[in-house]
Amino acid sequence: MNKAELIEAIQAALGKDATKRAADEALEAVLSSIAKGVKKDKKVQIIGFGTFEVKKRAARQGRNPKTGEAMKIAASKSVGFKPSSVLKGSL
Repeated sequence: MNKAELIEAIQAALGKDATKRAADEALEAVLSSIAKGVKKDKKVQIIGFGTFEVKKRAARQGRNPKTGEAMKIAASKSVGFKPSSVLKGSL
């Protein structure tokens, strides 16, 4: 499912009076709220769905695949998602 299909699904769930624009705005509101929550609190937990959390990757040694030369990979942060047991059970 891509973003356009998700917007159509939201529109269908909201009912026949909902517009695509309203569904798009609802989706954008949810996604931006999750992004702000992860940035501010480092964790967003949605009961029955899952948890978005900041994950830290330590600096490490790697290899340039083209030359084989050793190189240092800097530490970084990423967002991870851990599904709830309810979501896992529904798959």
